[in-house]
Amino acid sequence: MPILRACAACPYRHLGVFMLDRFEIRLSGTGGQGLVLAGIILAEAAGIYEGKRVVQTVSYGPAARGGTSRADVVVSDWEIDFPKAMGLDVLLAMSQMASDESMGELKPSGILVVDSQFVTQVAHSRVVKIPFTRIAREKCGREQMANIVALGALSQIIPAMPNGEGVVSVESLEAAFLERIPKGTEKLNRQAFAEGIKAAEEIQKTLVFKEPSEDSDQI
Repeated sequence: MPILRACAACPYRHLGVFMLDRFEIRLSGTGGQGLVLAGIILAEAAGIYEGKRVVQTVSYGPAARGGTSRADVVVSDWEIDFPKAMGLDVLLAMSQMASDESMGELKPSGILVVDSQFVTQVAHSRVVKIPFTRIAREKCGREQMANIVALGALSQIIPAMPNGEGVVSVESLEAAFLERIPKGTEKLNRQAFAEGIKAAEEIQKTLVFKEPSEDSDQI
């Protein structure tokens, strides 16, 4: 059963109803990797198809292409009163620079998901390593599909987290990306998405995280 934090002001608290307070996701990498689009897809999956409150913001480095770019998605069952990330539950890092820049913003219980082809040094104990770009190249014939491969993986990783159930799902993410991709590319995008799901499922068979202690530093 998911562990969802109760809001003190929740009008249903006396009924024992617990709602998702706040779940933060950052997709970060190099300009041109399609992470802004992936962030839009993720936000629409949570907001339109899962019925959550969502805020999505983007940030670019000095160069739009080749510099660092990121998309933040904040999801809640309540009105979101602060749109910026305050403590990341999930960080997807598609480059070493992206990982280094944002790793310190992860919660102790947060999960770092990296493209293992480009991110080789990590200082976070809760890390999932998947070669998204290599999978996209070898299975789909196009490295540009790595963002959709990553979304497929996130469709498995996020719902498996204690407070991630109901944020997004395979069905909501697929419905969202099918609305955003160019017509005629549905088959290729579905293949990339399925490869991401497969990769995450294989990792999850053996992945065990040690839960942070209660006195861990909180963000």
